Amino acid sequence: MIFLTKHYQGFKPIILLALIAPSLFWIFQFFNGKLGVNPIEKLMDKMGLMALRVIILTLIISMLADIKSFKSIVILRRMIGLIAFYYVCLHFLTYIILDHFFDIKFILKDIAKRPFITFGFISFICLMPLAITSNKFSIKKLGYKIWKRIHFLIYPAAILSSLHFYMLVRANKTEPFIYIMIVCCLLLYRIFKRIIFPYLVR
Repeated sequence: MIFLTKHYQGFKPIILLALIAPSLFWIFQFFNGKLGVNPIEKLMDKMGLMALRVIILTLIISMLADIKSFKSIVILRRMIGLIAFYYVCLHFLTYIILDHFFDIKFILKDIAKRPFITFGFISFICLMPLAITSNKFSIKKLGYKIWKRIHFLIYPAAILSSLHFYMLVRANKTEPFIYIMIVCCLLLYRIFKRIIFPYLVR
């Protein structure tokens, strides 16, 4: 187990680079006029989709960590979760700065008026306490049980993010539908593991 922990620890820099690199490439493309006729929308979409994918990856790691032979993979979860929040922030900042130039009044109206933006914003709010408490100090201060409850917010955040993407896509909704199904399956697994299974083995 110690060997596996060190093994996964050694992959951290590679995974970090692999997940962060796309954002740097897209930012480079944006400033060099390589993102097509609507570069702001393109950048925002790319950051948002990557955020959703990394959120789902975080949930998959949580599930894999329940398997004895993959238990040590949990060491990667915090880093990948923070990378997901990094992409969410880039997505949101592109929306408020580049797309609407800090027009707070318009942004608040947009959040209230358009459901898919409402879902995206609530998802962002759900993820904030997770990012803030993703450290050993918070676990010690809050206690593991409370900390664990806070971090369950990743599931509603993932569902809302998937719905946000589904409602945003106007043409082929196959990809967002697949993400919704994956998130629902992962949530059902977590509910079964935490609520139903303990009841069955009493």
